[in-house]
Amino acid sequence: MKAHPFAMLALISLFAAPAFAQNTNTPKIDQRQVRQEKRIAQGVSSGELTAKESANLEKREAKIEADKQAAKADGVVTKQERAKLRHEEDVASRRIEQKKHNARKVTP
Repeated sequence: MKAHPFAMLALISLFAAPAFAQNTNTPKIDQRQVRQEKRIAQGVSSGELTAKESANLEKREAKIEADKQAAKADGVVTKQERAKLRHEEDVASRRIEQKKHNARKVTP
């Protein structure tokens, strides 16, 4: 009995599929984005952030989101792309800290 070449190919692809699965999950980055958005919102509500400061921080967060979507666009988020996103989040976190604890205050 001869096996049909396409049947064999289908069987091989069925078992090999997990090895070639696309990895676009970014749960840690997603969680961090949520936390940083909350920090910005808390800073606005407490008066620690001015409107201009919060707008700049929100713009930075939007850039990180755009970079994340660009990394996911090809179906795989590489280690280098993840490292770049983590670095951007690190910088954004420091900026939030600096802006929230500078001398500028808004009366809520």
